[in-house]
Amino acid sequence: MKKVKITAKELRAIGFPESPVIPVAMSVVDKFYKFSKKEDVIELLKNVLAQPADYKNDPMLESIALKLLPKEAAHATGIALRESGVPVSIFGPDYIEAGALHQIHMAAKLPISVKAALMPDAHHGYGLPIGGVLATKNAVIPYGVGVDIGCRMCLSVFDMDPDLLKSRTSFFSREIHEATLFGSGAQFKTAEEHEIMDRDEFHSTPLLRSLHGKAWKQLGSSGSGNHFVEFGVVEISEKDEVLGIEPGKYIGLLSHSGSRGLGANIANHYTKLAIEKRKLPNDAKNLAWLDLNEAEGQEYWLAMNLAGDYASACHHIIHRKIARQLGRTPIKMVENHHNFAWKEMLDGEEVIVHRKGATPAGKNVLGIIPGSMSANGFIVKGRGTADAIHSAAHGAGRKLSRSAAISSITHKAMRDALDKAGVTLLGGGLDEAPFAYKDIHAVMAEQTELVDVVGSFAPKIVKMCGDGPKQLRKRNASDGE
Repeated sequence: MKKVKITAKELRAIGFPESPVIPVAMSVVDKFYKFSKKEDVIELLKNVLAQPADYKNDPMLESIALKLLPKEAAHATGIALRESGVPVSIFGPDYIEAGALHQIHMAAKLPISVKAALMPDAHHGYGLPIGGVLATKNAVIPYGVGVDIGCRMCLSVFDMDPDLLKSRTSFFSREIHEATLFGSGAQFKTAEEHEIMDRDEFHSTPLLRSLHGKAWKQLGSSGSGNHFVEFGVVEISEKDEVLGIEPGKYIGLLSHSGSRGLGANIANHYTKLAIEKRKLPNDAKNLAWLDLNEAEGQEYWLAMNLAGDYASACHHIIHRKIARQLGRTPIKMVENHHNFAWKEMLDGEEVIVHRKGATPAGKNVLGIIPGSMSANGFIVKGRGTADAIHSAAHGAGRKLSRSAAISSITHKAMRDALDKAGVTLLGGGLDEAPFAYKDIHAVMAEQTELVDVVGSFAPKIVKMCGDGPKQLRKRNASDGE
């Protein structure tokens, strides 16, 4: 049976007001009525619209009714943390700073928490630490996802001789330059065409509608911070049936970036709402959550998924442009989010799994774990380890803060490290120097029970923003966690 889908346009056509009730209604239909007859669903929604008070205790329609009823003053009450938290599994504790350990144990004490884990690349963040994984019951924490919603990795593997990266360095460098933009707030003069910008969700709330224009101009851009686009050598030692690539060396195109200003604005807007609704102790306030049964939670879930799809579209545009210039179709594309929340089954119940700077590593799920601008990254296959909540590290993890890196690393030292690795750097500041990161091999050694390595990626031509000192003067949310 074809699933029923109600659009914002159809809801407005039957009289629904231009307000947050629209995404709530869309979510309710998708959750409870997707296999009903569309005409019956429309009639039911008309009834709720006409008499919302009759449905305020309805288990399925309550959230719509409450959005349609006159607002009552909200009185948030203080919420206490549990005295002892839910189980926390820590991988590579010797490599993890105390601040990150404190944050994950704090998250484990939330009344909504079910299970937690910390990856070996973890370091301190906002709310959840970077490298933190948290399963919750029917609730989503905006800062548990992070500011850069849907930040992700994308790798295209081309059946081309890697020696071309040496003999035609200028050509490959130019293709990266022309395919994307770097820099905080960077926008294209001419908007890229992609079906993501036609998504009905962009017209479902005033917030998303206000972000549509800028999101379109940033579509396909890469931002700053630790985001990059790079060419390198993919090496496959033996064929893995899931990856499906024959042994050998190939040219790889690897990108890392997220949802730009779209995700940052969504994250900040809903974090503020969550903090207003859930009065947690001050040192835990960034862990404030939204219940998925309430309107704000449904709005955030819709917006978060849109931002994740937008981030994916940005990568696909970059890879499509470059593939066209290479005159090749990739033989394989591997990609994964690492700042997102998913509905998953855990110990027989549905939970919301937040992975903030963590790679999904369910059984046989492919992913990419990068190193640094000079260190190898790895193509991995998840082992589905329950203690890790089916997750793994998302990179080497920072060893030095940006300010510490800039003050302690010299340009000569960075150049020497890049020369030794045979890397051409097109842009990237001292804040992203190889020495600012943990040893990726040590991190990988701490998660052999989480993933199997099925290939490697050695960076050779690296493009980053390189505006580190400016970032330190004013933190740019769109390039945050």
